[in-house]
Amino acid sequence: MHCSNCALTISRYLEKEGMQNVKVSLVGGDVGFDWMGGKEIQKIQKGIGELGYTVINEPADNQKLKGGTINRHLVYLLVCLPFTILLVFHMWLSTKWLMNPWAQLALCLPVFIVGMNYFGKSAFKSIRNGLPNMNVLIALGSTAAFVYSLTGTFFEKGETYLFYETAAGIITLVFFGNYLEDITVRSTQKALNSLSKSQDVMANMIAFDDQHQEILFPVKNSVLRAGDLVLIKSGELVPADAKVLWGDADLNESIISGESMPVTKHPKDKLLGGSLLLDGVLKAQITASTKDSTLAGIINLVRMAQGEKPPVQQLADRISAVFVPSVLGIAAVVFAVNFYLLQDLGPALMRSIAVLVIACPCAMGLATPAAIAVGLGRAAKNGILFRHAKSLELFGRIRQFVFDKTGTLTTGDFEISGFHSIPEIISPDEFKQIASSLEKYSSHPIAKCVSRSWKSKTDIRWIKLEEIKGMGIKGLTSSGDWYCAGSYKMAGVADEDHELYLTKNGELAGWIDFADQIRAEGKEVIGFLRDQDIKTTLLSGDRLSKCRFVANWLGMDEVFAEQSPEQKLERITEWNASQPTAMVGDGINDAPSLAKASLGISMSDASHIVLQTSDLVLMGKGLKNLPSALILGRLTFQTIRQNLFWAFFYNMAAIPVAAFGFLSPSLAALVMGLSDVLLLINSIRLSIRKLK
Repeated sequence: MHCSNCALTISRYLEKEGMQNVKVSLVGGDVGFDWMGGKEIQKIQKGIGELGYTVINEPADNQKLKGGTINRHLVYLLVCLPFTILLVFHMWLSTKWLMNPWAQLALCLPVFIVGMNYFGKSAFKSIRNGLPNMNVLIALGSTAAFVYSLTGTFFEKGETYLFYETAAGIITLVFFGNYLEDITVRSTQKALNSLSKSQDVMANMIAFDDQHQEILFPVKNSVLRAGDLVLIKSGELVPADAKVLWGDADLNESIISGESMPVTKHPKDKLLGGSLLLDGVLKAQITASTKDSTLAGIINLVRMAQGEKPPVQQLADRISAVFVPSVLGIAAVVFAVNFYLLQDLGPALMRSIAVLVIACPCAMGLATPAAIAVGLGRAAKNGILFRHAKSLELFGRIRQFVFDKTGTLTTGDFEISGFHSIPEIISPDEFKQIASSLEKYSSHPIAKCVSRSWKSKTDIRWIKLEEIKGMGIKGLTSSGDWYCAGSYKMAGVADEDHELYLTKNGELAGWIDFADQIRAEGKEVIGFLRDQDIKTTLLSGDRLSKCRFVANWLGMDEVFAEQSPEQKLERITEWNASQPTAMVGDGINDAPSLAKASLGISMSDASHIVLQTSDLVLMGKGLKNLPSALILGRLTFQTIRQNLFWAFFYNMAAIPVAAFGFLSPSLAALVMGLSDVLLLINSIRLSIRKLK
């Protein structure tokens, strides 16, 4: 795709065929949609092909095609350049044959044929499908100059009718602009491409001979499947998501989490595909193929997010859809007015051609996708995963951050600090067994701590289990006894001095106390938000005393404790109505609130990347990436606004300048190409701007 009209053409075609949630990334060349059945995918691909585009299914082929596109533009440029140079400089060269109209025709003809083979075909297909693209302007401008010159040659009208250098110059300089544009567009994908390269590595696959001896087979990681065994040595990349079977090693997981500090792995620990093994040797079992890995999921989500259009782009899209027809009308008016005033066909035609060539719908079409591509790519490299492009724009309007406590402001790594069982009801050993057997079925961090700490080989077999979100879990044994493990509300006691209570048939059987640590980076993050005049609120289901302690320690503005998921949802709804509000949570118990918030931010490690309720996932453990995400979101939106301003200002200023004859068509072609490059360079600046 070469301009915003290309993306609009494909998008409208897919929507017409019944596809939903269509996302077309002009920068990345990726197209995604929800297939609702009906027309076969092969027919959809054929239809896109008839529009003038090539559907590529394999990533390797896609990269090859992108490389081929750049080479093709360069080849076209190198073919056209010698002929164009001779034509442009003929007025300064005293060589007699260059002044001959037929010689100029011979020099221009190869350039014109190459140009029409490229721009002309694209223009014809776009007109046929009712969405004329910018190649219509290029093809029409160069054709007008060529036909005008051809008429002067055949009818011997003299030098005033010869504009072969204009026809050739337009084509050659647009090829030059396209070549520069392709280079800079690929630069916007630099961060994402570096992630993609980490997917394509060699692996040492472990097999066994007839003597049951291990044999290592070097294979591409793309052939690995779940269950395969691999050996990973020091200095090698983990080929795919896996589980450690043997060995201890230090790994750099910065490609996923953005954190460069080494992480030590032991048997049964998870390995993330693309991580770098710094020291040690591991034997591991693959848990997911390359295409289903965490890294692949991140790349796919980023690519799809690049295809989304935030609200700020909608005006540019509406203008782009009518831009080319409007420019054609303006060029016709310019020609008529100039011919009436000047009474000279040549200058009037050149001015109208300059208007055709200087107009640049590409700039408006690239303004948002280019900035989003760089912003999302850099975010992914730093352990920040935006699931929707609109999240980048939303950051600029967020005035309140709401935080869950457990696992968000605190580490969530609980330890049992003490427990008490009531002897008349239950013995200490039975207390541990029942608590562990119940809590193993809950996903709450406190429940995980209990089941991990008191794991037993003789777990209770439950006839019935029921988990009440925000309250606890209860189970029925074969003997008819009901056991509940949960908050003091669920236990029905007035005492709220303990975190977890256990009851038997409605009677208190004991309680458990836990210790949890406040995240080391919490104070710095809350301080950063306070400096940005952003209100911070603690919204938790935990006890008021504990919530107040955490909020006071961190310097937060408000505390709402002992809130059920339903109450959290009500408060988020109320706050959203008054001002844009972001919710930061663990993505499990807070799922409804995350979905309702203006911006849902999930505290998650890579294994929970599939959370569907959040708009933003902080890949690294902790809050440390939140300030960077906020700054990057604002910088990206700022860049989008700068790009859109430049695109609108450029076209508003350039068209009148060309209409009054201050730009030759060839110079207009050069300026048009460079305008896109300047816009892209402004977007690439996002990759080096400071996030502190």
